[in-house]
Amino acid sequence: MNKKVAVQDLGLKDYKETWDYQELLFKNIVDTKIRNRREEANLDTPNHFLFVEHPHVYTLGKSGDINNLLVDESKLSEKGATFYKINRGGDITYHGPGQVVGYPILDLDNFFTDIHKYLRFLEEMVILTLAEYGLKAERSKGETGVWLDVGTPFARKICAMGVRASRWVTMHGFALNVNADLGYFDMMIPCGIKDKAVTSLNVELGQKEVDMEEVKAKLLKHFTTLFEAELVKEEAGV
Repeated sequence: MNKKVAVQDLGLKDYKETWDYQELLFKNIVDTKIRNRREEANLDTPNHFLFVEHPHVYTLGKSGDINNLLVDESKLSEKGATFYKINRGGDITYHGPGQVVGYPILDLDNFFTDIHKYLRFLEEMVILTLAEYGLKAERSKGETGVWLDVGTPFARKICAMGVRASRWVTMHGFALNVNADLGYFDMMIPCGIKDKAVTSLNVELGQKEVDMEEVKAKLLKHFTTLFEAELVKEEAGV
């Protein structure tokens, strides 16, 4: 089992370009697994963890409802935003500047073959990171992602998640609001969940801006511990 995870920070990158790059890495892992099975090649399957920040974009998962996007294409264009239907689970999600977006592309055969556990570990990584900022973040029953003040009228989502897995290989991931412009969430029903607010780390801390690099470092620290992984930094390949 290969526990090494290659970490790349893509910076500010178009959503479709990043999606194509994810697909390329995903296919490489799946192809290696198929070769191992057919030829008994016994090759290590690689693992990747991409950090990225996207220009304003709305994405709709396979089970999503387009009616949860509350504006038309002309309004999106006016706001400098794009829209894509994509192949992950979940409903509608917004990505934009000020979010730390993470895409782990892992062969779970290297770690554990349990998608439920995988999602819980991603949530735990975020929960532990937010705890370092003095926030008590939690899971909300039946709602993937990370929340604050769960079970109260003030419940608000700070991190969205949506993943795809095939042959135990993952893609897509999480979006943690760090310095996000929350106005963009008003143009949709986040994740299809009505009457729940969305928040950002800087808002919760009463700061104009939180150090994004510091947040990424904390996330990776907890990822390494939870997944018992060995991180290898790589130059961005896209």
